[in-house]
Amino acid sequence: MSNDKKPSTANANWRPRTQAIRSGINRAFQETSEGLFLTSSFSYDSAEQAQARFAGEDKGFIYSRYSNPTTEAFETRLATLEGASWCRGTASGMAAVTSTMLGLLSAGDHIVSSRALFGSCRYVVGELCPKLGIETSFVDGADLDAWEKAARSETKIFFLESPSNPGLQIVDIEAVAQIAHAHGAILVVDNVFASPVFQKPLALGADIVVYSATKHMDGQGRVLGGAILGNDDALLTDQLQPFLRNTGPAISPFNAWVLLKSLETMDLRVNAAADCALELATRLDGLTSSPLARVFYPFLDSHPGCEIARRQMKKGGTLITMEFDGSADVAQARAFAFLNALKLVDISNNLGDAKSIATHPRTTTHHRIGEEARLEQGVTPGLVRISVGLEDVEDLWEDFTQAFNSI
Repeated sequence: MSNDKKPSTANANWRPRTQAIRSGINRAFQETSEGLFLTSSFSYDSAEQAQARFAGEDKGFIYSRYSNPTTEAFETRLATLEGASWCRGTASGMAAVTSTMLGLLSAGDHIVSSRALFGSCRYVVGELCPKLGIETSFVDGADLDAWEKAARSETKIFFLESPSNPGLQIVDIEAVAQIAHAHGAILVVDNVFASPVFQKPLALGADIVVYSATKHMDGQGRVLGGAILGNDDALLTDQLQPFLRNTGPAISPFNAWVLLKSLETMDLRVNAAADCALELATRLDGLTSSPLARVFYPFLDSHPGCEIARRQMKKGGTLITMEFDGSADVAQARAFAFLNALKLVDISNNLGDAKSIATHPRTTTHHRIGEEARLEQGVTPGLVRISVGLEDVEDLWEDFTQAFNSI
């Protein structure tokens, strides 16, 4: 919020691409590009006004760890796109996940989580939370009976990714939300792979959605950022807000400004990348002679969760996962040979970028969680994750083909 007025909210009749450009604008000097407020703190007209600010009686800004005009513009725009009543930006996606868990849970509480998680998410719910007296039970996210059986009287949060990182497992968000609510728990969904363009977890019954804005929202590998969104005001004001204000996982105004501007083109970028990803996944899945054992993409008929994915997602997303055939050593050697032979696609652990990126999750994003946990969620030695960017699909296919031929 500013001292004078709030950022503009979206017209109810605006469509998503218009919302991505026009929501959250707060013009101080009639500027066409939203302003960047690089300030740590704010001054007051009087001691009385400062007192009123800290008492919550004056809605102006106090300190950029709490709120900032640029950060608020980003939060307003993203909340509009997500269909949420509130959003809080964080310094990274993991700051969003960690703040949600520690802000809402106490010692003695219990989490039910899908096994298939990003490595750092697995650390937070599987190692950090138990150190603080918060127990976690892991389940197969696709098994609805497993969610039901794992719930306890002290269960406060159900947590999942769909599609998951890196195996692209699909979880029925609506069904898990119903199970969580029947047990008095809330559902937290990490929606980073689908993005708000392709999937709206809140509309499917989730209570909180978390993002690494570093990925599709920035989309150009420049800044870190995260976000927590929801519709339950009590969750924010009574639990999350005090944690965020006092522990300081705030996003910088500069990063918020970059993300604010990037949201303007997110719809165009992820739609184009997803169309390319579907084409590439279809070609990969149709290869009759290749070193691949299987190809995972949510909208392929061969994907075990394709029916649910098509029901809750508009498109299959920008990620493809493929598994090389052979024993553990052979499969990993083939995966490495493929990655090393790529000439166009970069080897990097990021995703959601305009540039296509490939990584070997077992030795990068998931290498610290241990072999047992890796195998539980299908992170095998031969698994390669590809984040499809905005290059021409034929150039990418030629790069894949020559890399296969080099093995």
